[in-house]
Amino acid sequence: MPLTRHCWKCGTEYTLAGQPGRLESCPACGSDLKVCLNCVSYDARVAHQCRDRRADPVAEKHMANYCEYFELARREYAAPATEASREAKARNTLKKLLGD
Repeated sequence: MPLTRHCWKCGTEYTLAGQPGRLESCPACGSDLKVCLNCVSYDARVAHQCRDRRADPVAEKHMANYCEYFELARREYAAPATEASREAKARNTLKKLLGD
């Protein structure tokens, strides 16, 4: 699967040249595009979930912000795990444990 620039929420590809503006939203789901979750510096394992030390901390990672170091990431879209799949996995594990 090729690396694309896409919406963090639904995976719709962002095809315009340049970076999205603060008020730009996804045409499919309406979520903001200039968010920490779409940035190349976003990393859940580091302080403030940002590898760029110059950036100010942002509390709402899924909402548009004024970060001047934002760069839209190129990556493969992986759909977020749903609660139903977590529940099904837990049920299957329990069935295996109990011998059903």
